[in-house]
Amino acid sequence: MISNITSDQSVLLVVKAHISYEPHNQLRSNWSTSTSVCSWIGVTCGSKHRRVTALNLSYMGLAGIIPPHIGNLSFLVSLSVSNNTFHGYAPNELARLYRLKYLNLQFNNFNGEIPSSLGLLSRLKFMSLSGNNFIGSIPASLCNITSLQEIYFYDNMLSGFIPPCILNKSSMQNIDLGGNRLSGPMPSVFFDLPSLEMIQLDTNNLSGGLPIDMFHHLPNLQVFDVASNQLYGKVSSTLFKYCKQLSWLGLWDNNFEGRLPPEIGNLTMLTKFSPWTEQL
Repeated sequence: MISNITSDQSVLLVVKAHISYEPHNQLRSNWSTSTSVCSWIGVTCGSKHRRVTALNLSYMGLAGIIPPHIGNLSFLVSLSVSNNTFHGYAPNELARLYRLKYLNLQFNNFNGEIPSSLGLLSRLKFMSLSGNNFIGSIPASLCNITSLQEIYFYDNMLSGFIPPCILNKSSMQNIDLGGNRLSGPMPSVFFDLPSLEMIQLDTNNLSGGLPIDMFHHLPNLQVFDVASNQLYGKVSSTLFKYCKQLSWLGLWDNNFEGRLPPEIGNLTMLTKFSPWTEQL
């Protein structure tokens, strides 16, 4: 295949051919070989190489599958097909998009396992697969993405343990794995992670206690939600002592014991709080 804008056009026409439902006929009427690919709706081209660098098909009411040919858009930096009804597997060929920094497949009907090959996307900063039907475990290979800052897998059917390295990435800012079937212990935090602002693990099957020294290392944590799990034991007062930026704290519907510690008064930023006990 010739590596130029013509090859990008060919890939996009294959994508168009795999769309089975398009209520507004936007692509059918706009993606035409009689016009420049760079003028097509949802398509952005780079100013230097005039290759497709971004594809945004979000909120178009589209149905269909994402063909493996998508991996041939070699200059793609951003891919978003969120809030449609795409189905089928997420193609392994996404891993060939080595320039990709932004991947958003949320709120579709994708199924199957999360491809472990996505761990090859070494430049990825944002990944959202929320609101789909993904099954299986979270690939440990995602820990290889040293640039990853935001990961959203909320509301799927993921199971198994949470790879501890996910919470210990120095680049991570937001992580949302809520609304799944994840089990095993709550991962600990081993390093100082001033970048980490959100840990959302609610509505899973996590068990065990919260690591005692975990909150020593999260000075800028704003959201910590582990509600509706099977956690037990005492909640360390260090949560309230060191995480002074917390605005959202979800602990209810677990098996924690004890009273609320007086250190809760340190959380002056707190606006949403679901405690494990009504005892003050």
